[in-house]
Amino acid sequence: MTAAACQPEHKSPITELDVLWITAGLGCDGDTIAMTAAMQPSLEDLLFGALPWTPKIHLHNPFLAAKVGEDFMRDFHLAAKGKSNPFILVIEGSIPDETNKPEGYWASFGTDPATGQPITTCEWIDRLAPKAWAVIAAGTCSAYGGIHAMEGNPTGCMGLPDYLGWDWRSSAGIPVVCIPGCPIQPDNFTETLLYLLHMASGRAPMIPLDEAL
Repeated sequence: MTAAACQPEHKSPITELDVLWITAGLGCDGDTIAMTAAMQPSLEDLLFGALPWTPKIHLHNPFLAAKVGEDFMRDFHLAAKGKSNPFILVIEGSIPDETNKPEGYWASFGTDPATGQPITTCEWIDRLAPKAWAVIAAGTCSAYGGIHAMEGNPTGCMGLPDYLGWDWRSSAGIPVVCIPGCPIQPDNFTETLLYLLHMASGRAPMIPLDEAL
């Protein structure tokens, strides 16, 4: 089945959603920085509702957030429990293989409130991806593994479609949306996000993706 043949399962229009952006893959955070330079549309256009007929969005990105620490992480924990708005999950950086070592971890993001232990990036993906309305792999590292996936790297890094599976679908029936680039071309990201917002509002069909997602 092609991506274009899939139809989103979420039938009712979404009026408000969160964008949960995890930068804790293996990368340089350059995709976040690049995205702030977008012009058509700009990040400000999306966040402040300058564009008509799009849902209100709340961006949760550690580099662009006013909140810090547990206050910042609270929205991620709520989403993992299914207690948040519908959300788009954005992953930045390569995904390490946390199963290929006897102890420790390669990458983490925040801590578990119950245990105080770090939560690995892979654990976050496992918790959030099944509940996400859509999932975006931002940048070449997240999309296809990037330089970290070269042979001999002990982290066993891979792209998000390799981790989730190339046939994986979100709760709305959407494949992983890959936006490659090192870093991403800013407008490519915001245009793609805008298309997904129009999908969420019921004003656009399934996002057209090729075999490389």
